Amino acid sequence: MRASELKRAKRDIRRSVLAARDALGEAERVARSTAIHERFLTLPEVRDAGVVMGFWSFGSEVATPPLLEALHARGVRVCLPRIEDGDLVAVAYEPDDPLRETTFGAREPAVGTILAPEMLDRVVTPGVAFDRFGHRIGYGGGFYDRFLRRTRRGAPRIAIAFDLQVIPQELPVGSFDLGVDVIVTETETIRCAPSGNGPPTSQT
Repeated sequence: MRASELKRAKRDIRRSVLAARDALGEAERVARSTAIHERFLTLPEVRDAGVVMGFWSFGSEVATPPLLEALHARGVRVCLPRIEDGDLVAVAYEPDDPLRETTFGAREPAVGTILAPEMLDRVVTPGVAFDRFGHRIGYGGGFYDRFLRRTRRGAPRIAIAFDLQVIPQELPVGSFDLGVDVIVTETETIRCAPSGNGPPTSQT
């Protein structure tokens, strides 16, 4: 697939999934987010994690503030992404630390210690659409694709998403795109396998 075709295909999927996600009512979004939090916190990958990079949700994303608080209450060192000089950095975060709004609507730490990517045990990875092989379509900036290349080899990338964000067919991806290892939705936990390396598994 040529670069222009790939970009167009991603844009069409992004537009469709965002429209479906935006159509969720607030009460439904909160209920589904709570179910995702509960499932996420029981993952074996999360139970023994010392340092976790999350993100501050915006718009119609799975709500993350309660999840960040729950991780902090467990004694996990929580980090949030911040954009500096066009790239993501991981910034240590505690509840009530000041946040500032980015140009695209998300919030990021205004202050805090920057941690080296290799210090992260787990990365909670946002996205617009996913498939069951772990392929991911983000918001189009490539920030996470660049950042994840600098994390420690073997550190799990865990996506949290609503069921409607998991596409049944394989997503179009380029050579630069990085996927996730686990996808947690309100109804299942999908352990992804790269395309051609066996089927992904699901736990309801």
